[in-house]
Amino acid sequence: MSEAKPPAPPAPFTPAERDYIRRELDMFFSTLPSVAEGFHLKTWRGGMQAGQPKVPQAAAGLLERGLMRLDATTRWPRLFFTDAGLAALQTMMADRRFADPAKFAHVRQELGLDPAPGHAEEP
Repeated sequence: MSEAKPPAPPAPFTPAERDYIRRELDMFFSTLPSVAEGFHLKTWRGGMQAGQPKVPQAAAGLLERGLMRLDATTRWPRLFFTDAGLAALQTMMADRRFADPAKFAHVRQELGLDPAPGHAEEP
C-alpha cells in the first residue's frame, strides 16, 4: 500500500499576485530590478485622489495580507516586502513552476537562493 503525500502548503501568493511580482522583477529597459529597491507606483494626477499612489489590484491584496508595505513618504511611492512577504517571495522563487530560475537569477541571488556569479562555494 502506498503512502499518501502530505498536502502541499498553501500558496503564499495568488496567481494574479505572482504575475504582478514577476512583471515587477523582470528586466526593465536592460536593467535588472532589485527586491530591496521596492516596486515603484504611479500617482493620481487629478481628481479627489490627486497625489495618492495608484495601487494595482494585485498589490492591494498583498498590502491587505501584510506581505508588502507602502512607503509614500518619498516623491515616488514604493511597495516593499515585509519579513513575511520576503519569506513568501523566497518560497515562490525557489519553486521553478512559479518563477524561471534563469530569468530571475538576479532575484534568487539577492534572496540567497543561488550563489553570486564568480563566487565558488567552499568545499
